[in-house]
Amino acid sequence: MSTDRISILLVDDHRVVRNGIRLMLGTADDIEVVGEAETAQDALQFANEHDVDVVLVDINLPDKSGLDLIKRLRTLKPETAAVVLTAYPEETYALRAFRQGAAGYLNKNSSTDVIVAAVRKAAAGGRYLTPETMERFAGMLGGDRLGSHALLSDRELEVLKRLAEGESLVRIAGQLHLSPSTVTTYRARVLDKMGMKSNAELTRYAIEHGLLG
Repeated sequence: MSTDRISILLVDDHRVVRNGIRLMLGTADDIEVVGEAETAQDALQFANEHDVDVVLVDINLPDKSGLDLIKRLRTLKPETAAVVLTAYPEETYALRAFRQGAAGYLNKNSSTDVIVAAVRKAAAGGRYLTPETMERFAGMLGGDRLGSHALLSDRELEVLKRLAEGESLVRIAGQLHLSPSTVTTYRARVLDKMGMKSNAELTRYAIEHGLLG
């Protein structure tokens, strides 16, 4: 790892977003973006070939969930910190991200100062929580009612999201490297846990709870 500047890998499937983040991080003299990736697989390959201090990763990626990427990075490069930078609200994925080992969870409307502070804290081995994330966590501990999707595993939640976006079982299977029958099983589990009977109900729920990117 770099001993001078904090090295960053940006993982987001939108070039304009990566360009914007690069510009924001460029305002800090002690931070350097050393790589970019559009997919989880590209990110894993880059991380395998280069040492980076922090990976800034979106949840919604074309091939795998950002949560899956964080989990793989913990095994591949445990010394590399991961900070989520996403459009999804804190109550949807923040707790799951921290459980997978994320060092921070930021919304894409975060200011430059917040993103830079999160990167520095993560690179130093700490965890960065915004006031919004801490408020959400406090609400959970205080017994605030969570949505039914809180009952789902990370993989089940990913299947729910993709079904709600209108993707077919075959396409989901291909993207997640699963068999169609396995995806069918996940769909059945999701419907059972959510107490629903159709994809239309899942879509309505996903829209109401901000699960779609």
